[in-house]
Parts: sequence; structure tokens; C-alpha cells
Amino acid sequence: MIDLFLNYLSNSSAITIIILVVLSIYFISIIWVFLYRYMNLKDLVQNEQRSLESLVMNTHISINPLSKLSRCTRNNIASKELLNACEISIIREASVGISWLSIVASTAPFIGLFGTVVGILEAFAMFAGLDKVGFGTIAPAISEALIVTANGIFVAIFAYTFHQILSRKVYELHTYLKAQSEILISRS
Repeated sequence: MIDLFLNYLSNSSAITIIILVVLSIYFISIIWVFLYRYMNLKDLVQNEQRSLESLVMNTHISINPLSKLSRCTRNNIASKELLNACEISIIREASVGISWLSIVASTAPFIGLFGTVVGILEAFAMFAGLDKVGFGTIAPAISEALIVTANGIFVAIFAYTFHQILSRKVYELHTYLKAQSEILISRS
């Protein structure tokens, strides 16, 4: 398997290798963004869920200190405007990096397609000097060029999936923040 990969790289053009490197960087970055943001959002959602549960059960008159909304209340007084601004700020902080996943999901297939087009053009240029070219000669060159598109689609699938998972977590966080804000405003 490694021999096949090394053989592919040795027969590839510089553009194909550059595109594979870019797609690899994309893939590593989306994995890192996803893991970092997912763990962060998971903790935030759990804290806000606990805080909301304590507010609903009336175990605390004021907001839980673990909640991000606690920085927006002073002396157990919460104004609607201040809580709304705080919610927006928390959601903005929580969604940092998620747009990068969307960008990768939309651009990775095009980067892969560009590599395929370049690979096919190079294959046709290589066959231009030959008198007779059969399907057995063209097919391997075209299939090697299509590997780059497959890699672009592979990266895009993960980026899109990670984007959807993290967007859902941000939505959950927003729901808990909004519910706490409404309870705090009603108690003021």
C-alpha cells in the first residue's frame, strides 16, 4: 500500500502534490478545529444546562457562577438589554472557527477538481506525441488524476459534517442561554 502511494507521488506533477498537501493541511486543520471546539462547546453546554436546571428547580435565586451569563448580572439584577448583549457575545465566542469548516467544505472539492483538470491536461499532453493511444493507456492516467478530486470530496465531507455537529452544539448553547435569560428577567 505504501509502495503504491509512493509510486503515485513519484509519478505525479508538482501541482498535484501541492494540491494534495493543501488538502492534507485542510484535513488536519478541520480535525483540530472540530476536536477543540467540540470539547469546549460540550463543557459550555453542560454548564449552562446545569445552571438552567438549578434556576428552574429554584435551588438558586441567582444564576449559577459556572454559567457564562453570571458575568452579566450584578447584585442579582439582570436587565434584558444586558443579558441580550451577553448572549450575543457568548454565542460569538462559542462559534469561533466554525465558519472555517464551512469554507473548507465548500472549497475542498473545487481544489480537488482543479488538481484533476491539471492531471488530465498533463496526461493528454503526454499522449500528444503518440500515434495510437488506447483506452488501456489513457485509463490509468485519468484514474490517477481523479484521486485528487476524491481527496477533495473526502475532506469536504468531514468538514461539512463537523460544521453541522458544531452548529447544533452552538444552537443548544443558545437555547440554554435564552431560557436562563428569560427566567432571570422574569424574576427581576
